[in-house]
Amino acid sequence: MTGWTLVQGGARQRGRRAHQDMSRKTIILPKGHQNGKRARAGSPWIFSNEIRMDDAAKAIAPGAIVNVRGDDGQAFGTGYFNPKSLIAVRLLSGECDAVIDADFFAARLGRALALRERFHARPFYRLCHAEGDGLPGLVIDRFDDTLSVQSGTAGMERQTDAIMSALDRLIGPRTVILRGDAPTRALEGLETQVRVVKGEGRRIQLEENGARYFADLAEGQKTGWYYDQRDNRAFIASLARGKSVLDAFSYAGGFGILAAKAGAREVICLDSSAPALALAEESARANAVTVKAVKADVFEELERLSASGETFDIVVADPPPFVKSKKDLEAGARAYRKLARMAARVTAEGGILLLASCSHNISADRFALECAAGLLRTGRRAALIRQAGAGPDHPVHPMLPESAYLKALVYALD
Repeated sequence: MTGWTLVQGGARQRGRRAHQDMSRKTIILPKGHQNGKRARAGSPWIFSNEIRMDDAAKAIAPGAIVNVRGDDGQAFGTGYFNPKSLIAVRLLSGECDAVIDADFFAARLGRALALRERFHARPFYRLCHAEGDGLPGLVIDRFDDTLSVQSGTAGMERQTDAIMSALDRLIGPRTVILRGDAPTRALEGLETQVRVVKGEGRRIQLEENGARYFADLAEGQKTGWYYDQRDNRAFIASLARGKSVLDAFSYAGGFGILAAKAGAREVICLDSSAPALALAEESARANAVTVKAVKADVFEELERLSASGETFDIVVADPPPFVKSKKDLEAGARAYRKLARMAARVTAEGGILLLASCSHNISADRFALECAAGLLRTGRRAALIRQAGAGPDHPVHPMLPESAYLKALVYALD
């Protein structure tokens, strides 16, 4: 495996260099106060307005491996380039002419694997978290001998064979499913597709926090499961014994099943997806617990529950992203404020409320502000008792604070 060394501009990897690769193009960052400023500080992203986007650059195939240099000769490193994307270059190495092949991916993924094995005794975790593991555009969730691989960029799409070879070498998975259906793929000029490239299974069983769950890796959301809430589920479960719990936007029952297993006296899993609720019910049976699955629009059901005076000791509201792009910020912020207000109204006196956002386009400060505003409108006194994000198998790149996408706030309400 390659090592790491500190150089001017951040942490860079010592790796093999490609000698005399005459076909590799070079992207130039012209002089300018802002051009390459973040990259010089260690960011792996270089935007299209920072580079010399001449005819030669525009002719480079999306996803091609390139060298990146300043017009003063400074080497920024090796990355992949897409002239169609706002993020034009995503750096893979701090050295120019680095070899990007199966050995490269085996080294990066091997480091990621070793880190996960320090966190988790069982092979159920996010194996690769894009920039946080030095592989921008690549997300891999592991379910024992099954892998769900999500490629979100043209650069990673072109490296599929090398990635599969590296995974075979490191893990030897029985089943691999490629989830090429993230909305961001359209920004990269990529088609939507989901396919099994190895094995046959797509519906799997997984373990988390001592509970058994079921997930559909081909039809489910994102990679099929949300490992990012693992620690927050454990925290809520630790408070659930003897309590009533409403798991809103429950998906396959991540919070609700664990709360029931921890001794909650009543659990309702509320979601608009019948297939997701069916998985939650199956998980409940596998754990010998009982949950009530309710298929409904969550906002409408919260309104109905509030109107009827029903409350719960613990309410979890973990919705899909309300801010899918920067243009959605204000509308999404209002939606989080509304959700906070409505969820608080069905939280019992002395109860616990968890509010979460997986939208990276809303900052942690703005999300907290909207939640506070929503709670204030109920007239309830709230104490913030926990602020959290994703678990350690979702590492954050130090120079990409926006990659810390998950925000979870837990309140005690009077």
